[in-house]
Amino acid sequence: MPLTSQDIDRIANLARLALSPTESERMLTQLNGFFGIVEKMQAVDTSGIQPLAHPVAAIQDVSLRLREDLVSDFNNREANMQNAPAAEKGYFLVPKVIE
Repeated sequence: MPLTSQDIDRIANLARLALSPTESERMLTQLNGFFGIVEKMQAVDTSGIQPLAHPVAAIQDVSLRLREDLVSDFNNREANMQNAPAAEKGYFLVPKVIE
């Protein structure tokens, strides 16, 4: 279902955009083109196809280079709190912003 000019006007209004008629027409063409591509992709039958962990895996073997999950930053609370203008019990104190 292609978008209409009214749809573009509503989207622009919601996004607080002021589009000229030329820009609005260009947006209509671009968005309808995008949705056309999405419809073509949805029309492809993908039943029985296994999802890829990585897009390159379709053409070559891929091994992910993951680092060890080790703690590298230790608790530096006291050092971090030294620059705080106001602190209490290890927490930064800030002015109340909601009344």
